[in-house]
Amino acid sequence: MEKPLTFRSSTAVIVWIVVLLFVVGNLVDLAVQGRDHLSVVAAAILLLGAGVAYVTAQRPRIIADDAGMTIRNPLRDHRIGWAGVAEIDLADLIRVHCAWGGPPGAAPADREHHKVISAWAIHYSRRRQFATEVKARRTARRSVGLPGGPGGRSLPYGSSAPRTDHTSAEADAERIARLLQERATAARTEAAWAGSTADVAADTAPAATTTVTASGRAEPLTSTWSRRALAALLIPALILLIVILL
Repeated sequence: MEKPLTFRSSTAVIVWIVVLLFVVGNLVDLAVQGRDHLSVVAAAILLLGAGVAYVTAQRPRIIADDAGMTIRNPLRDHRIGWAGVAEIDLADLIRVHCAWGGPPGAAPADREHHKVISAWAIHYSRRRQFATEVKARRTARRSVGLPGGPGGRSLPYGSSAPRTDHTSAEADAERIARLLQERATAARTEAAWAGSTADVAADTAPAATTTVTASGRAEPLTSTWSRRALAALLIPALILLIVILL
């Protein structure tokens, strides 16, 4: 059994640490010097800010283990088995296309279900990626020169044009999406093979009791609210409301 892999934004982690240090430092200062009602209000605002930073920066992550993947978003957790991951692509966030359930012709409760989950943990800027590629092409043209252009020089025989590099954030996002997609594809292939094996076993020995299970059936998507995340927002907000009304 492999150790679960955790994917998250390094920038978000840095933001969380900076915010946490800022909040702790200011709370200590208010505890030492603050004596009025305004100081209490400021402390409540700092607590609420820490809760927002925890929910938006500290919590979001993708956890991949042998059985499937868990997507932790600011307020909700989503769990899907690998066989239920149909596709993974990149928009502004990494998106997980889930498909689970039975064949389309099955009963309504057993039909195949589809849902797209956007993971807050991995960000991907198409605009920045496009700008990087355009800049790289311009740099390549200036260094190599356009064929037949004034002052241009041709590439040596057998060489290729300079490669367009991705920015580190976009490259990491593409690497993570590719890694998750490979694991999902392998799981779906294995599930399909197991399902076909079960069908063959049922056809060759219909009267016999077989131990082959329908492994091709994908584990359904489960989504739950995070009580800790809700508490991190609601408790400071309630404290702030009470302090303001006092």
